Amino acid sequence: MTGPQAAGHIPKEEQHFMIIEQSGLNGMTSDLAHMDESAEKLGFVRWQWEYNRATYDLKLEDRSNGDEYFLRISTRAVEGKLESPDAILSIESVYIGKATFPHGLDYESPIPEPILNTAKQRLNELKTLLS
Repeated sequence: MTGPQAAGHIPKEEQHFMIIEQSGLNGMTSDLAHMDESAEKLGFVRWQWEYNRATYDLKLEDRSNGDEYFLRISTRAVEGKLESPDAILSIESVYIGKATFPHGLDYESPIPEPILNTAKQRLNELKTLLS
């Protein structure tokens, strides 16, 4: 392969964002109570399916066409269990995807720049609150 793609440069119109690598959040830890309070201030909602894993989702809407995107932060309890406010969570990864009907996320659709910019802003705000 030659050209910009061979060098790791993908044209902006072809970018697909599944994992946001440079969020600065991966590996950060916080107790559950502080994580919940900080995330909630920014509009995130916590979902939990296990005793040791939780995700925080933030819904972002593209006002130009009504498409919805979800910024998702995946966490794992490294001390204690999630029912305890003193449990220590570690952020494992940050994702963004387009909402699909009836319930799912498409990680292959391109993310519009305004949505991505809002997502990065919220991630920076969360990083500040957790620091």
